[in-house]
Amino acid sequence: MDVSAHLETAYDTLRRRDPGETEFHQAAREVLHGLGPVLRAHPEYARARIVERLCEPERQLIFRVPWVDDQGTVRVNRGFRVEFNSALGPYKGGLRFHPSVDLGIVKFLGFEQIFKNALTGMSIGGGKGGSDFDPKGRSDGEVMRFCQAFMTELYRHLGEHTDVPAGDIGVGAREIGYLFGQYKRITNRYEAGVLTGKPVGWGGSHARTEATGYGAVYFAREMLSTRGHDFDGRRVVVSGSGNVALYAVEKVHALGGRVVACSDSSGHLVDEDGLDLDLLKEVKEVRRARLSVYAEAKPGARFSARGSVYDVPCDVVLPCATQNELGRQDAVALVKNGVLAVAEGANMPCTPDAVEVFRDARVLFGPGKAANAGGVATSALEMQQNASRDSWTFERTEDRLAAIMGEVHARCRATAETYGEDADDYVLGANTAGFLRVAEAMLAQGVV
Repeated sequence: MDVSAHLETAYDTLRRRDPGETEFHQAAREVLHGLGPVLRAHPEYARARIVERLCEPERQLIFRVPWVDDQGTVRVNRGFRVEFNSALGPYKGGLRFHPSVDLGIVKFLGFEQIFKNALTGMSIGGGKGGSDFDPKGRSDGEVMRFCQAFMTELYRHLGEHTDVPAGDIGVGAREIGYLFGQYKRITNRYEAGVLTGKPVGWGGSHARTEATGYGAVYFAREMLSTRGHDFDGRRVVVSGSGNVALYAVEKVHALGGRVVACSDSSGHLVDEDGLDLDLLKEVKEVRRARLSVYAEAKPGARFSARGSVYDVPCDVVLPCATQNELGRQDAVALVKNGVLAVAEGANMPCTPDAVEVFRDARVLFGPGKAANAGGVATSALEMQQNASRDSWTFERTEDRLAAIMGEVHARCRATAETYGEDADDYVLGANTAGFLRVAEAMLAQGVV
């Protein structure tokens, strides 16, 4: 079999079946592009059409979500859940509430989730969901009514052994609480493991809030160590200022690094003394204000609505905002300024052109499906605690998270060495290692 032609045909079929879903096409192409050596070494995967089956979700749900706002006006949003692959365990992936959410976005995120979850070594499949509902500016009552309407349809597809959502952009502890309450009300079951990201007081896991940001920093630390570096004294830039970014900043500072810049949708902030995390949390989590408020409160800090956070010279970059935020021009600027490592805290924040610039310049690059796997790994730890009616300490959970991220890093490097020419090729290593684990399970389970 001509492996190259096989992969190209699979990709062409995907694009024809799913026109207009550009983010999904991008994510699929990145994975398929590097699978040639794997399929040549394992022709049984090609014969069983593993690639084609992986690219087609097991189930795609689209549903109407009607709700009533505080003025008594009926609103109608659209809900999604893509249950992509359950070869390794129940579907696992977050819910995103944001106006940009459509089927293509959810499929891109769900496809990435398959490989990310596989890389953790835990028994979880891949899925994703959400809605074009925007919780910003909505009252607690409006958010509650929307979440209840959303769960009234989705509940029938969930279960701790079937599909276990978590939070994502626009879905935090408040939304998880309302969603869980409605699930419990409808099913008459306290099935704690059906949703993760819960508050610690009623079934949540310590360190879950911090896990994605901490995990990205742990992965970056592992990459740096391969060249004899660490975070001590390093200048770091973090894009975004949401949950992932805030806890990435926290862990960098704990490891001796200095985060000098971050961003939000209004612009970017530079603080050469190192970001004051307490002030940053107050601005973003308490006041829910723009970063310009930080600059007004902190002497020496400066805010700019122009330019890019990636223009700030640094040793390490942690893109933690959203997909395709870091383009070729940004990557060129970072390389020119001597960046050593880039670890994606968000899902696919770097464009393909940017990734190519980093790889050509021999910059250590950790793709999101590896570098930000800490969030879903800790969600799986939350599921373990729920299943045993147990609760672990913060220290025990964080130690387990650090160990998992070390294992993900080692798995990526070992696989890159086996199927490529360079152990530093984390893109090849992550895609291939995740694919191998899922492919073996799919082959063993037959054509289903």
